[in-house]
Amino acid sequence: MPQITVDRSWSVALDRAAFAAELHPLVAKTIDTEVASCKTRFRRIEECFVGDGDPSRAMVYLEIKILDGRSPEARTALSEAVLALLREHASVAEGELHLAVDVTELDDRFYRRAVA
Repeated sequence: MPQITVDRSWSVALDRAAFAAELHPLVAKTIDTEVASCKTRFRRIEECFVGDGDPSRAMVYLEIKILDGRSPEARTALSEAVLALLREHASVAEGELHLAVDVTELDDRFYRRAVA
């Protein structure tokens, strides 16, 4: 169920497999779900503009969509834990790296899933 999207600047170094291998168990433990239900997609951002547009600034924006029903405290704990993990895995050779994590809720009235 957790749908995770990681958008990152071209200059960001991130071992996607290693990151996801730690991310999924962390998410599952924090919001009490199954590791097997976590799905992550990684996308490089073709262009981004951070602050005043200084090209040495890079970014990673990670969004986790979960079904509703988790407490605000659980969502906060999840975003903080994932941000700490992202700090360990993402880097740039030069410049600033801006990181953000957003935990949002899926509307279970409209969200559907299947394994084929």
